[in-house]
Amino acid sequence: MDCVFCKIINGEIPSNIIYEDQKVIAFKDQNPQAPIHFLVIPKKHIESNDKLEDSDKELIGHIFTVIRDLAREFGISEDGYRIVNNTGEDGGQSVAHMHFHVLGKRSMQWPPG
Repeated sequence: MDCVFCKIINGEIPSNIIYEDQKVIAFKDQNPQAPIHFLVIPKKHIESNDKLEDSDKELIGHIFTVIRDLAREFGISEDGYRIVNNTGEDGGQSVAHMHFHVLGKRSMQWPPG
């Protein structure tokens, strides 16, 4: 598989990992769009939100609790932060591995883009 995120998970591509457990990995974005910008991805290769299976419900809940904990650790939970999941080409997904961007420490605008 030629997935850049799978290569990060497997240690083939270096990244600035901030959290890892058996189900997910989180790392700082290489092209940050906010003072705090990291990604949380499942270790299981899921192409996009549209490819989720019913059996992935527990994994998705785990991802969001990891995001909550990291937001607290990085000091962005009090003032707020944005979680972004792009799905498909029109949704702006650039890597075909489901991932969640977490952005904080700046005011987020609406609409986003």
